[in-house]
Amino acid sequence: MNDKAFDEVTSLRLRLEEMRLEHRDLDDAIAGLAESPTGDELMLRRLKKRKLALKDRIIAIEHILSPDERA
Repeated sequence: MNDKAFDEVTSLRLRLEEMRLEHRDLDDAIAGLAESPTGDELMLRRLKKRKLALKDRIIAIEHILSPDERA
């Protein structure tokens, strides 16, 4: 692996970790908002949508970092 490829992989791994942290934070925010008696439904839907989009990006990066091996 050359230096550029190593830097790209390292950058993707760092970004992946940041995205996983954000995903957990969104999960906490959604849980807190859902438990609130005056929960903002619009905000709750937006957070859930963002969380799903983030999960899709996390999965995409995971596939880049460890692609399926063909049998």
